Formats: sequence, structure tokens, C-alpha cells
Amino acid sequence: MLKQLAILSFLICLLLRVNIVAATTIATPDSNQVHNQKLLLLGAGFMVGYSAMLVGLNNAWYAEQERTDFHFFNDNSQWRQVDKAGHFWGAFHQSRAGIDMLRWAGVPDKKAILYGGLLGVVLQTPVEVFDGYQKDYGASVGDLVANTAGSAAIVAQELAWREVRIMPKYSFHKTRYAAERPNVLGKSLAEQALKDYNGQTYWLSVNVGDFLPEQSRYPKWLSIAVGYGAEEVVYNHEATNYNLGFDAHRQFYLSPDLNLLHFKGRSKILNTALYVLSIVKVPAPTLEYNRKNGFKFHSLYF
Repeated sequence: MLKQLAILSFLICLLLRVNIVAATTIATPDSNQVHNQKLLLLGAGFMVGYSAMLVGLNNAWYAEQERTDFHFFNDNSQWRQVDKAGHFWGAFHQSRAGIDMLRWAGVPDKKAILYGGLLGVVLQTPVEVFDGYQKDYGASVGDLVANTAGSAAIVAQELAWREVRIMPKYSFHKTRYAAERPNVLGKSLAEQALKDYNGQTYWLSVNVGDFLPEQSRYPKWLSIAVGYGAEEVVYNHEATNYNLGFDAHRQFYLSPDLNLLHFKGRSKILNTALYVLSIVKVPAPTLEYNRKNGFKFHSLYF
């Protein structure tokens, strides 16, 4: 999750730069030249920023770890697959940003979708290569599949509807399990939001109104979200986790949500804020189901 957020933060910064330039660019009669300038800006900003981020990530995350020959590591059974949901969420929004940045640069829509939609895979694959040289773990096929699925999900929606109707989102709440392994699950609240899978929930928020006829009175701002999470996942090894008194189990959620992009207006600052905030789930009343406790209602779930 930490590496996913680092890459997503880089793209958000690039998108903010795009919006600033879009707000200040003076139109010229030669629109093709303007588009070439935009593509040059995107390419240069991306190459410099992403290269610097990879170097920083390598120094901060991998420098002190023992390296070995490249190898794969099967982690598909770990963390009740919440980490895989995080990879899907990250790759989706990375590809979403890629599509929108190419559209801003004037690339024809279908090409913007296809080329920009590859960005999630392009950004995540070098990170998996880094992982592949680490002794304690390795490149994960499951992560690569989740990354590809996230990018494919945005491409499929854009090709079918030219808009996002089903938005992956993230939410977090503090749990007691982080105190059991603070070095792994996080010490501070910020670290726990990135590392504690017990507190992370990943959602698919469906914009119901987009599937209904235009004359429908259903409020276009009201979405329905289904969520997935897990609890009591403190240790990766199932037997160790259970022997220490933790019964790892999955959680499923149903909740109303806000389609924040419905509230876009003329303000570029507001639209950019809504664009960034649309990656997170708005706290709302929620129905939960898990095998330990059955159904449970939360008056306000984060």
C-alpha cells in the first residue's frame, strides 16, 4: 500500500500541474502545436518525476534489505487478499489519471484510453521487479494480475461508456491490531492507514443513475457501494496467526455513497479537489457481514 500511494501521489501532483497549466495556457491559432507542447510537458514531467520517485523508493524501501537473484514469491494467501484489492485500486486510478492527462493533451479519445490505460501496469511493473530481487520476498504474480485487472477495469468502462460508472474507492479506520505488530502494521495513524490491512476497506461504488434513463428521477449524486475488508490478520502465516489467538476473516459491506464528480462546476480548483477525493469512500451508514458475527449495522462507517 505504501508503494501504491507513493506512485498515486506522484500522479496527483502531475495532474495538479496539468490543471494549473490548463488554467493559464493562452490559446493560439495553431492548436496542434499547443497539443505538442502539452505532450512534451507531460512526457518530460513524467520521466523526470517518475525516475526520481523510483530512485527515492529504491533508497528508502530497498537499500537496507538483502538482495538476491530475481525470483517470484507466492503471497496470494496472505492478508486475506486485501493487499490485492489495494493493487487493483491503485492501478485503476493510475490508469485513470493517464487517460485524463492524454485527453488534456489532445490525444484522440480511443488512443488516450488505450495508451493511458496502460499506465497502471507500466508504473507498477518496475516496483515488482524491485521486489523480485529481495531475499525476504519476491515479485508477486498475484500483484501483477491485480495491477492488470485494475487497469483493464478503467479501460473497459471508458471504451463502453466513455465515463467511469463503477469507481474503486478506499476507506480506513483505526484498529487495535496495529498495536500487536507496530513495526509491520504501523505505529502512527498515518503508517497504519498504509500498512494495517485490518482497517482498510476497498469499495466498488456504482453510480446507479448512470445506468438509468435520462428521464429517471433517481438522484445522480447517490451511488451504492459494496466493500471488502478483513480483520484479525496480524501475521501472514495462517497457523501462526491462529495459534496466537487471531481468527482472520473476511468482511463484506453495503453502503450508500456520494458520486462526487456529479458536483463538478466551472471552478478548476473545485473540480480538481473532487477528482482527487473521488478515490476515497465517504463515511456513511453501512451494513456489514462476516462469518464470525453475521450481519452488523454501523451508523457511520469509515
